[in-house]
Amino acid sequence: MPNNSVNTLIQSRVSLAPMAGITDYVLRSLVRKYSKNALLTTEMISSEYLAQTLNGRSGTEILKKNNDHSPISYQISGHKPELMRKASEFLTQFADMIDINMGCPVKKVVGGQDGAALMRNPELASDLVKAVKDGTDKPVSVKFRLGYTADEMNYVEFGQKMQEAGAQFITIHARTRSQMYSGNADWAKIKLLKENVDIPVFANGDITSIEDAVECLNVSKADGIAIGRASMGDPTLIGRVEHYLKTGEKIPVPPIEKRIEMLKWHLDEEIKLRGENVAIKFMRKFYPYYLAGFKNAKILRSKLVTEDSYDNIIHLLNSLRFVNA
Repeated sequence: MPNNSVNTLIQSRVSLAPMAGITDYVLRSLVRKYSKNALLTTEMISSEYLAQTLNGRSGTEILKKNNDHSPISYQISGHKPELMRKASEFLTQFADMIDINMGCPVKKVVGGQDGAALMRNPELASDLVKAVKDGTDKPVSVKFRLGYTADEMNYVEFGQKMQEAGAQFITIHARTRSQMYSGNADWAKIKLLKENVDIPVFANGDITSIEDAVECLNVSKADGIAIGRASMGDPTLIGRVEHYLKTGEKIPVPPIEKRIEMLKWHLDEEIKLRGENVAIKFMRKFYPYYLAGFKNAKILRSKLVTEDSYDNIIHLLNSLRFVNA
């Protein structure tokens, strides 16, 4: 199917990188408002969870999508081929692509032999790719890191092995597992992977502006870029990068007033999705990203992260306009 080809799905050369507890239905919808063609990716979905909890039900929040969310990749994690096959079978009804998480560095994930732990077990990782391909007719991709530690940078051989197993697309976070999210992403290393595989490669890590995106593409020679944390406070970034790569025109960063309007929309939509109490607590992780770069930002954030009242939150956000004027 031509519409299902990897090249069609990644034609924008930009994707929303998957982030657990972040790239939910609401953030995906918000990014899509400003980007028509970027590849969206869900937060990581455990194959164990799908097997044990869903039992065929499709109405859970983590799976929710709109028709305009396409192109969208559903990311799964796990280390049991049979469960991964079943997960890909189930998710095929929603997804344009199935992505396998082989890069998550979090202790409880790698401790269960999922995520970045798979970089230490390339044979199992290959079996997972094959199993997922058995369960879907959609393209299959993998996301991984440079290696588990600085002494185990096996990303080139690992990428080749994933391609041999049937992966059709790679996203690589240019850090090791042991770095977590510290230090700087080493975009230059991605070039070696790109030279040694025949499938598209997207670079991920530390891309926070149009200028970063251009530099990363120049240095890494990647086919595109995946943007993660920077989208948490600026949902327009992916769309602005997409627009620049297509036209050469730089749409400016939205002013703080515009970001506050996005934040309020984000909060309201999370309340519709999760209920007020849960949504207010959920949104606290986004405040440092939305509310930065202006006088008294830290004071405002410290108030918001302890505030449980919706009306008080909106009052604080509205009052900021006058502080910032």
